[in-house]
Amino acid sequence: MLADYHVHTEFSDDSVYPMEDVIEDAIKMGLDEICFTDHVDYGIKLDWDCGKEIPYRDGEPFANVDYPKYMEKIDRMKQQYGDRIKIRTGLEFGIQTHTIPEFQALYDRYTYDFIILSIHQVEDKEFWTQDFQRGRTQKEYNKRYYEEMLEVIKRYKNYSVLGHMDLIVRYDEAGVYPFEKIKPMVEEILKQVIADGKGIEVNTSSHRYGLTDTMPSKHILKLYRELGGEIITIGSDSHRPEHLGAYIEETKEMLKELGYQKFCTFENMKPVFHKL
Repeated sequence: MLADYHVHTEFSDDSVYPMEDVIEDAIKMGLDEICFTDHVDYGIKLDWDCGKEIPYRDGEPFANVDYPKYMEKIDRMKQQYGDRIKIRTGLEFGIQTHTIPEFQALYDRYTYDFIILSIHQVEDKEFWTQDFQRGRTQKEYNKRYYEEMLEVIKRYKNYSVLGHMDLIVRYDEAGVYPFEKIKPMVEEILKQVIADGKGIEVNTSSHRYGLTDTMPSKHILKLYRELGGEIITIGSDSHRPEHLGAYIEETKEMLKELGYQKFCTFENMKPVFHKL
């Protein structure tokens, strides 16, 4: 079973990869299943039907998914390609504590197979621009990042997995913050995830970003398993053809080395377990 559960298309503001091309490429590389998980980031992005002018960044509209067009196209792709590859409907929710009501309303509007909950911003400040980190010590911004994550998952439950759980590492110009210093917060988060029947993802983009560890780190993956966590998905975080399906097989082998026996896909927000 070969599945990519973190895939972006032209409906994400940071991708121009046509959905049809994604599917054709996935079929060519032998993927059995894919889940589209295009970006929604309330707080910094607007909806297309919000009545306000959509801003542009780097020549592209800086907006959330055009939901009606997105859902209609996924349904059409399922009909067109359903006999060749299994296609699942998802979104990536970049949630902050103050945007939870907007995400709850969006969740209630449609039917999903899978939702990634990601912390992409805190206080409407992005990590990749260093706006969030600026003016804080490494200890302060790491602590604040995980505090926000914990508060979000305590208050919001309509998701499947936590995406790239230690994303802050990718944008930490001070280097990798010692795991032992964040372990108590990470453990509390993982216990909440497990208690709620949710999971975490392994995001294979760590390879293309040149990180020294997996995402999340092997420390986190080991801790999750030790705490009894079983629900785990694998996704490339694909935005371009060269990203799709990358390092999926290698990640499965890594998980086996860490003691995992199964990974998950999702259907109607329910995990489906597969042998690694």
